[in-house]
Amino acid sequence: MNSPSGADQPPGGSGASNSAAHWRADIASLVFPLPEHGAICAVHRGAFRTLLGADPTPEGCIGYFARFEDAFRAAARAKIPRKRIPFGTNLHLTSRDIARKLLEADQIERGERP
Repeated sequence: MNSPSGADQPPGGSGASNSAAHWRADIASLVFPLPEHGAICAVHRGAFRTLLGADPTPEGCIGYFARFEDAFRAAARAKIPRKRIPFGTNLHLTSRDIARKLLEADQIERGERP
């Protein structure tokens, strides 16, 4: 992966515990694994600020991710081919990437075409 050794793992370091999203204070971002891409995906605090309309805490970011995890993962899956991100290369999502998938999910829920 394209990160310092062990930097993409939560405190405690074992790869087995890397299955969930966690906060990385060193980059002020929530990160979550993308096992199907062999990498991690980061979402900066600024993206959460835009999505939430307020300055979020790390706990608030993790909570928002948990509530809308499907949209975050869908945004990452869509960005990989759109930006031609090679396998094993870490990526980041912007608020626009995430908002696009949140809007699509809302439209589908209401029976509209995205």
